[in-house]
Amino acid sequence: MRNKPLLVLFITIFIDLLGFGIIIPILPLYAEELGAASWLIGLIAASFSMMQFLFAPFWGNLSDKIGRRPVLMISISLMAFSYLILAHAHTLALLFASRMLAGVGAANISTANAFVSDISTDENRARNFGIIGAAFGLGFIFGPPVGGFLKTNYGIEWVGYVSALLAACNLVLAFFLLPESLKHKNTKGPLFPNPLKEVLRIFPRKDIRSFLLIHFIFITAFSTLQITASLMWENQFGLTEAEVGYTFAFVGVSIALVQGGLIGWLTKRFGEQKLFVTGHFFMFVGLISLPFVPQHYFIPLETIALFCIAVGMAFFTPTLSSLLAQSAGEDEQGKVMGLLQSVGSLSRVIGPFAGGILYGMYYFLPFITAAFFMLITASVAVYIVYHKLQNKKAPRSGTP
Repeated sequence: MRNKPLLVLFITIFIDLLGFGIIIPILPLYAEELGAASWLIGLIAASFSMMQFLFAPFWGNLSDKIGRRPVLMISISLMAFSYLILAHAHTLALLFASRMLAGVGAANISTANAFVSDISTDENRARNFGIIGAAFGLGFIFGPPVGGFLKTNYGIEWVGYVSALLAACNLVLAFFLLPESLKHKNTKGPLFPNPLKEVLRIFPRKDIRSFLLIHFIFITAFSTLQITASLMWENQFGLTEAEVGYTFAFVGVSIALVQGGLIGWLTKRFGEQKLFVTGHFFMFVGLISLPFVPQHYFIPLETIALFCIAVGMAFFTPTLSSLLAQSAGEDEQGKVMGLLQSVGSLSRVIGPFAGGILYGMYYFLPFITAAFFMLITASVAVYIVYHKLQNKKAPRSGTP
């Protein structure tokens, strides 16, 4: 990765997701140690994504006004401070505060996406978004084992200290290596808009509306796996907690490999639009297959289903970001990417809760429901791509 700004962004997103991944295995147990009821544990866990939802448009709009670099540095500093609070979170109130502040800082992903759009061309945009997307997978791969190791051997204090140290190193790296990418500042518009109001305001634009709706349904379906897959693998297939962790790690590795190493070549070979549509069908096949794998053939068949899900996610994320960036104007990249991040964060709040309710009815319902909605979004994606291709092929008026 010879592009230094892209490398710094990669590290920024990786540390954001590493910090989130570190907390995943220890947050419920530690909150329980502090006396939290189950509903409060869920609320604390959801607060991270909720803050991302609320603050992603703010960071995106602020980056359009003052530049990407200062916004990224401020948000990284907030992440470091949130981890210091976590290190001393010996009450539920402090634990709650640390997760909320971490969510505010991690909402900088919208600004990072706007930065990628600023420094990308039509030829390498999908590849660059793919590289950034690989940081998501790597964060979820390394986060849980690192968090479990630190908590078991050194306590919650060192979970916070190590995470804060990583964020501090990231801040130093950004200060020295990250240039400003914004060429034209946009001082119009509110600084802290209501994210729901902004989503509704931009809905009349059919191209952006369709992408945001697809993103919402797709990520909601994918995020149901956070709770339901673990429960199913343990209750229906007899996996241990360690084996469940390894299984999730396989998904993360697959996403990182495809997004980081293959998405550029695949985009040149097949085009962004085809990968965008194909990702939906890979996700559908994976979701509908997960709960119906025979127990005796769990390893080969469940692995194939999970690989389909990973490929679907790896295809979908960078191509959607690239296509949406092309639909937005140059002076609103930060705002639109902020809305995209907000929609994704809201999906990651709703998905696990909805999945838990459906799982309580019957264990395979979350997967069937998610697969059904995947077919709906696939149909919308085909419609969008068909018209985009037709518009590109149609001759301009006056052209012989």
